Amino acid sequence: MLKRFVAGLGLGLAAGYFLSPSLKSGKISPEKALKEIKKTVSRTYAISGSWIHMIPETVELNQISYSVYRGGISTTNEVGTTQYEFLADTKTGALLDLQAT
Repeated sequence: MLKRFVAGLGLGLAAGYFLSPSLKSGKISPEKALKEIKKTVSRTYAISGSWIHMIPETVELNQISYSVYRGGISTTNEVGTTQYEFLADTKTGALLDLQAT
């Protein structure tokens, strides 16, 4: 019983150590942002593929500066496949822009 507690405590401390930089920066992971984007886009389109850049960049939309992840989504319908590029907010994963390419 004590071994399990010590092991759990050790795992919790290790996880906290490795997660603290991302928690302090206020940014979500690119993977989580992609998951949020796919959830949003799948309400309208059938998604067949996706990708996301791991390094955030700064863009200006409507005279407001955002830290974003840039990525893409492939959708499929009866006509064929369409490619879209998106910008996702690094703090929330919210879809800021979606453009067909």
